[in-house]
Amino acid sequence: MRQPRSSGPGKRRGRGGPRIPATTIRKQQAALANVDQITGAKIPKSFVFSRGKLPSTLRHLQQDLRKVMLPYTALNLKEKKRNNLKDFVNVAGPLGVTHFLILSNPKSLPHLRFANSPQGPTFTFQIEEYALAADIANSQKRPRCPPGIFKNSPLVVLSGFSGLGEPFKSLVEYFQHMVPAVDPSTVKLAECQRILLLKYDKEKEVIDFRHYSIKLQPVGVSRRIRKLMQNNQVPDLRDLNDVSDYVTKAGYGSESEVDDEAAMVNLPGDVDKLNRASRKSAVRLQEIGPRMTMRLVKVEGGLCSGDVLYPWPVAKEDVGKKGKATEEEIGGQEETEDGLEDGSEDEMEE
Repeated sequence: MRQPRSSGPGKRRGRGGPRIPATTIRKQQAALANVDQITGAKIPKSFVFSRGKLPSTLRHLQQDLRKVMLPYTALNLKEKKRNNLKDFVNVAGPLGVTHFLILSNPKSLPHLRFANSPQGPTFTFQIEEYALAADIANSQKRPRCPPGIFKNSPLVVLSGFSGLGEPFKSLVEYFQHMVPAVDPSTVKLAECQRILLLKYDKEKEVIDFRHYSIKLQPVGVSRRIRKLMQNNQVPDLRDLNDVSDYVTKAGYGSESEVDDEAAMVNLPGDVDKLNRASRKSAVRLQEIGPRMTMRLVKVEGGLCSGDVLYPWPVAKEDVGKKGKATEEEIGGQEETEDGLEDGSEDEMEE
């Protein structure tokens, strides 16, 4: 039986139906890719890019931030000197990009902007301290960062933001919608492999940015048995008299289990061959970087523009009879202008 030949890249709705253009099909597929098929909510996507010239360490930090935002970000985003902010906004719309993370390096300290596309607001942070993912891995005895943990978005954990007013309420809302929402009733435990911790220190007025990997270990199972089950390879038994010697012999490093009861959980379902619902598992967090200490210095109502919402503008006093401001007002305005100049040294070109 002969199959009818297709007359083009489009599809037909049955025999003799109207032909669907290929551009329409691509738009429909792109729309489905931007929507969570389980919850029906729009999936937040991000661009991580820089404005101005960056040193090599900040270039590595930019790449580390892209890994944090995986899988819904452009890991290999290419930037050119002639690109301005409008170019990124124009590309973000068709691709469904909703968040911008913008690095810059003014004369004072590096700055990181968190912005909503296309209308803002924009939160500008001053990076006071930072460490790259490579630096953290070099400081660890057994670094753990398998590529498979970046297949799913991290779980965002916020700490220390309770009881704070604006602009931190808006900042918390931004952080919560920066990654896809998680439904506890439908989420798979095997997909929860990373944590992004954002902790606000009320005394120092800074935010600690930490990135961890989640590892589950069955309680009561030695490290040798875990490696045997995970690798599915026959171990080297040449120096042993019996297979039981491999199980009972102490391995390299500590074989002790976690003693903290708070770190032990009963899993609601099976995660893998070792971590099953029938036994307890220990939850271990290992930092994979990057690490930053950030201070909020500016909030703008638009996308890197608009009204300055933070720091709060100084209220003008009553004008004198001759239409001149008092000396106290002039002094307050000068202080405000100095603060705004420090926060806007790295303003983007539009």
